[in-house]
Amino acid sequence: MDQGKHVAIIGAGIVGVSTAIWLLRAGHRVTLIDRAGPGEGTSHGNGGVLASCAMVPVTGPGLLRRAPGMLLDSEQPLFLRWSYLAKLAPWLVKYLRHANAQDTRRIAAAMAPIVGDSLADHQALAAGTGAEHWIVPSDYLYIYKDRAQFQGDAFGWDIRRAHGFEWDELEGAALRAYDPMFADELGFAVKMGNHGRIADPGRYVKDLAAHAVAQGAKLVMADVSDLVREGGRVTGLRAGGETIACDAAVIATGVWSKALAGKLGIDVPLESERGYHIELWEPSVMPRAPVMIASGKFVATPMQGRIRLAGVVEFGGLEAPASRPPFDLLLRHAKKAMPGLTWQRAVEWMGHRPAPSDSIPLIGEVPGTTGAYLGFGHHHVGLTGGPKTGRLLAQVIGGHRPNVDMTPYAPARFAR
Repeated sequence: MDQGKHVAIIGAGIVGVSTAIWLLRAGHRVTLIDRAGPGEGTSHGNGGVLASCAMVPVTGPGLLRRAPGMLLDSEQPLFLRWSYLAKLAPWLVKYLRHANAQDTRRIAAAMAPIVGDSLADHQALAAGTGAEHWIVPSDYLYIYKDRAQFQGDAFGWDIRRAHGFEWDELEGAALRAYDPMFADELGFAVKMGNHGRIADPGRYVKDLAAHAVAQGAKLVMADVSDLVREGGRVTGLRAGGETIACDAAVIATGVWSKALAGKLGIDVPLESERGYHIELWEPSVMPRAPVMIASGKFVATPMQGRIRLAGVVEFGGLEAPASRPPFDLLLRHAKKAMPGLTWQRAVEWMGHRPAPSDSIPLIGEVPGTTGAYLGFGHHHVGLTGGPKTGRLLAQVIGGHRPNVDMTPYAPARFAR
């Protein structure tokens, strides 16, 4: 086994920080590089749910038929900046090709090892770091108007059952007894145990990064412009006008990974799945557990001092500012689902989730460049799958063979 490598990790979100911790535990040296600092991007703004059941991709059967109507309906959680459509089109064509039953099952099978045991993966990652207290084991609920609406999602639930998920069904009075804060018109819920939530995702990642630094990792605030290679092997990277020597490098900068991966011959079709959240501080009541409101496709997660409403998909690239309609839609849906809820102030956020066209992250070594590794592309489940991704990368970098088939995540599938 290869021990004692110096590994430079580009990106200090949940994937990068997880990789750093597992590498340190294996005896390697780590330099963690980020232009803004740990936990400042999508790792800060996610929904906060350790959603082990979320292996089913958005590109399910029927998406192609439903998408135009969703885009034209102001009450649907799908938005498009029409001025961006021409640039989006090549990626969108590839993305929609997977909107069929066979590909949906294949993608879910690939995602299950990454997200399927998320609570335990986070607990193992955070053990002894001081970040443990942010992890809250909990149920996770999908709430529907009625059983008929739930049955309309049968395809996805059949996939989850095939991957070993079990649940309780709460209907009418049973749902009210579990949590009375939801509107009467929401009369059916699926309740899954063995999930969890992060009470403050940004702080959680910062605390994990602080532990990595305390264990010897070096934290550098800089932009990385390129990797230095000699004889087909990584020997360093260029960051902030300087060269940092290293034996291996990991690119884990989410949607911003595309350019660096391209310099290594990986042409990944990657887009920003722009995500929105609103935090309602000092709420009058907290949900008992994180909930997905199925009709609005948004999550309400109890966090420290606030409820975070997260969801909505917008395609509009990396440059455009946040749009007003997604925020307004989130709040409308929340008021409808939780009619008695009041709060003291609201905080809004928009960020960029990395969406490869095949809905499967890139995890592993770059073909043709020894010591170059990728770890990005988790769509909306980056927090959920970050610890497992980091552990797999640390194993591969250290010369170990993971007990997971790494073929579906291979960067080689997008090699030029």
